[in-house]
Amino acid sequence: FKKHFIVNQKQLYMSFYALIPFIMISILLILVIRSIILRRKNLPQELYFEALKIENSGHFEEAVVTYENALNEFIKKKRLDDNFKNKIVAKIKVMRTVIEYNNNLHFTRQYNSNEYQEINAT
Repeated sequence: FKKHFIVNQKQLYMSFYALIPFIMISILLILVIRSIILRRKNLPQELYFEALKIENSGHFEEAVVTYENALNEFIKKKRLDDNFKNKIVAKIKVMRTVIEYNNNLHFTRQYNSNEYQEINAT
């Protein structure tokens, strides 16, 4: 009985050791496929390019929201590309400055036109 048990135990170990390369290859294959899929679905870059298109069409408020979404997705993925992160942050700052400038310009024109109307009325 003891000899039979030792033979079965050896066969069990042998079958386990035979599965190790298969398990390692499977894990490696899963990691490669996962990395390929993640590269294709680079959401922060897609949002960044979408924001550029929106910015070029003149919808600055919407572009800021899209840039902020790109930054949030970038932070969620915990990427280490600080250059891309800095580029998004700089675009957000520029867009906010442009929006503020346009609002002040609109307010100034409105104020000047009201003042002009008052002068002509008297």
